[in-house]
Amino acid sequence: MRELLESIGKWAGRVINATGGMALMLVQAFLWLFVPPLKLRNTFRQMEFVGVKSIFVVLLTGAFTGAVLALQSYNALKRFGAESLVGPTVALSMARELGPVLTGLMVTGRAGSGMATELGTMRVTEQIDALATMAVNPIKYLVSPRILAGVLMLPVLAIITDFVGVIGGYFVAVKMLGVNSGVYIGRTVDFVKPQDIFDGLTKAAVFGLILSLVACYHGFNTSGGAAGVGEAATKSVVLGCVLILVADYFLTSIMF
Repeated sequence: MRELLESIGKWAGRVINATGGMALMLVQAFLWLFVPPLKLRNTFRQMEFVGVKSIFVVLLTGAFTGAVLALQSYNALKRFGAESLVGPTVALSMARELGPVLTGLMVTGRAGSGMATELGTMRVTEQIDALATMAVNPIKYLVSPRILAGVLMLPVLAIITDFVGVIGGYFVAVKMLGVNSGVYIGRTVDFVKPQDIFDGLTKAAVFGLILSLVACYHGFNTSGGAAGVGEAATKSVVLGCVLILVADYFLTSIMF
């Protein structure tokens, strides 16, 4: 029993330390955003890494997710004679939940792991220490642009995911299953409100903050050489995905 309590206590201590460390890093990164000189080139570079280079992944994810949603919802709604609701089902599911969540998970696996690996490599090769020696604040130079890029680019990627998801659902429902094209589009326009899209984009921005903060924290605090870099990347992806799913529940309960 004593060993069990000790292990629980150590785990709780690690969780508290990590939570406090990430909160402190977030505050520092936010404050350093407004301290001149502004490193816009670093921010644009990170926006390209997080956003532009993730477009192909989110295109595939959104298209096939919308197609599967249309197929499954058609088979279910057909039993009640409500095939006309396939369009709204796909659009609302993508806009409210699946678009931002799947975008967050995909970008965490691609960009989040890349952030953690890059910062971890810089830490174990003492490049971060060299920046501090040259009077360059590592948080401002390395962390703030990445967090800002995550917050700005995830909503853009979520919009792309939502759009191609609706297109994929349209192709399956109209071209393959025989749903009327006008009914699909008309019902979608009737049921989907701007607030649904706005709530989904708000979620995406929060998910971008989560994945970039977790990746930067684990990469920034890497130790143990090459093995530590791999461990940091793994931790950032696992924890980032878990926190995105947890945050999705709480955001949904607040919004809806």
